[in-house]
Amino acid sequence: MPATPWWLFVLPFVAGAGLPLQAGINGQLARHVSSVMAASLISFAVGTVLLLGITLAQRELPALQALRGLSWWHWSGGLFGALFIFTATLAGPRIGALLFMALVLAGQLSAATALDHFGAAGFREAPVSLGKIAGLLLIFAGVWMIRRG
Repeated sequence: MPATPWWLFVLPFVAGAGLPLQAGINGQLARHVSSVMAASLISFAVGTVLLLGITLAQRELPALQALRGLSWWHWSGGLFGALFIFTATLAGPRIGALLFMALVLAGQLSAATALDHFGAAGFREAPVSLGKIAGLLLIFAGVWMIRRG
């Protein structure tokens, strides 16, 4: 197996670091437009335009036949993205960046543990272990400590 390029470790870190900033920016946007839903839509639309531009520039638009062959669950990724944007816009500014991100991390790692254990959604199978459960419990303890503040 070839070595994993270093940037594949850096990119998720950088993307994750942008999430609390995104939540704050979208919260400010919601105040400005007086609507959490409208702010979420604007945020999603800006991201969609960016991705469309990049996709068109790279000439990577899928063929209509490929889109017809998708299952219902292939389309659900966008739903989760929209749910995250809405939740970040609504909850982030109200509970604070640190607690918001700690809860997001706890949710992400809980779901990731189940996805890996069952090899679901295209992930390689990696059974749950005592160490993984202990790590998750420490994450939840961290959420509790942050909440107590």
